[in-house]
Amino acid sequence: MRTVVLAVVGLVLMMLGMGAPSARGAVPPERTGPRLGINLAGPCDWNTELPFVDVFRLSREWISQKEGAGWGNGPKLELDEHGWVKKLATGCFAETPLCTIEGGHYPSGQYTVLYEGEGKLGFTGAAKEVLGDRMPAGVMLINVDASKGGFFLQIRQTNPANYVRNIRVIMPGFEKTYATEPFHPLFLKRWAGVACFRFMDWMDTNGSKVEKWADRPKVEDATFTLKGMALEVMIDLCNRQKADAWFCMPERADDEYVREFAKVVKEKLDPGLKVHIEYSNEVWNSMFASHQYAEQKGKELKLGEASRPWEGAAAFYVKRSIEIFKVWEQVFGGRERLVRVLAWQAASGEYWLDGMVMAKTKPGEVDALAIAPYMGFMPSGQGGDGPTADKVAKWSVDQVLDEVERKVLPESVKHMADAAKVARKYKVKLVSYEAGQHLVGVGGGENNEALTKVLMAANRSPRMGKIYGAYFKAWEDAGGDLMCYFSSVSSWSKWGSWGLIQYADEDESKSAKFTATMQWAQSRGQGMNLVGVPDGKPARVP
Repeated sequence: MRTVVLAVVGLVLMMLGMGAPSARGAVPPERTGPRLGINLAGPCDWNTELPFVDVFRLSREWISQKEGAGWGNGPKLELDEHGWVKKLATGCFAETPLCTIEGGHYPSGQYTVLYEGEGKLGFTGAAKEVLGDRMPAGVMLINVDASKGGFFLQIRQTNPANYVRNIRVIMPGFEKTYATEPFHPLFLKRWAGVACFRFMDWMDTNGSKVEKWADRPKVEDATFTLKGMALEVMIDLCNRQKADAWFCMPERADDEYVREFAKVVKEKLDPGLKVHIEYSNEVWNSMFASHQYAEQKGKELKLGEASRPWEGAAAFYVKRSIEIFKVWEQVFGGRERLVRVLAWQAASGEYWLDGMVMAKTKPGEVDALAIAPYMGFMPSGQGGDGPTADKVAKWSVDQVLDEVERKVLPESVKHMADAAKVARKYKVKLVSYEAGQHLVGVGGGENNEALTKVLMAANRSPRMGKIYGAYFKAWEDAGGDLMCYFSSVSSWSKWGSWGLIQYADEDESKSAKFTATMQWAQSRGQGMNLVGVPDGKPARVP
């Protein structure tokens, strides 16, 4: 047990950044020109990127169960400050799903389960305990068959005076290294050479309820799926990969949160790395809570005309962004390591990008104008200007890609050029907070299975790789700087084919859009890898 405890302590110390290089007084070299950054897939139990060797880090919120009462009908659970179950009512148990990934796309084999406290754990689904009582307290072994889908970890008993906590579920082969090497080596290898990690989804930015520094996700939390990743984890990843960080400050975060966040970054982030700062995510987008919040604040502060609340939202966005930038500058004692980003809709044109956003700034307050110049093709089930979902559902893959080449790509290129003109006017960089294809049904079109099938096939086509090559070239020609692709690894569905690849174990050399993206980054001097998994099996990298 001493070995287990020491390993857990080692993980916490490492995650907290003990021994990380100090950033005091350091100024990283200026990096300019087109480079590839990446938006990482968000924390959830169905995450197919598998960034951690401890799969419990992405477990779901505890589900309270009562024997014979129906699914999820147990009493409200009493949790400690980190989300661990403190006690169970008679006849009740708590459980959480892990690795809810279909098709066997996560490692099978013998997992090691570690925990502190006194109690009894159980497993259902794809996992089965082995050895049982022959294992020491706090240590379990389970056999996992990924072909059966995900599995559930259950807390069947727990001692309220010493409740079960600090659970770890370690992939095969990483029992001895997980504490000091928490990231899966394939994940690290795949993104070696990337210029910047944008942590929008890792921070659970959309809909974030974080307001105070005390509200932040912490390394010791039971799971990162409720509030997002702990800051120390994001910093650790950037330090290991020598990649710049892009943080999205929650829309409701107060100045204390921003200040304390910045202090940790200054103290623990590698001094050779830059920090991109953005207020929330897509505040222009009315589907997000951040827009409604900005609209309300705009009304309260009487920003803009009351009859045009969306303009008040834009004014508040700029105002709050600059306030946040100033807090960061105070903490860092300057802005040499900072990239202060204002982000707005690519298709909104000069009226918004210039008149409603950049025109509200003063010289020296902002470093970059960010857009998301997606190649947007969104057939609707409700008709509209473009081809309908029913019509496109009958197209061939080549017909879809003809539309992308002839209409969609040129529109994206125009958005790049329009934004570049504004960026040049205000002498700031043009960067991309998100980018890539945007082929998805909307307005009911997402429920057309034939449409989803042909759009996915278009994403798999070798022609998509050629289109990506032209897309990246257009970004270079427009004078674009950092481009953060959306997104890294995620399964495709009727809601979109966002991942460059779908699964951690996928042979990405067979993906034309992944290959084209990596080749473009390599052409810009980035040391990207085409990892490849020749046998198509879940990878276990020693």
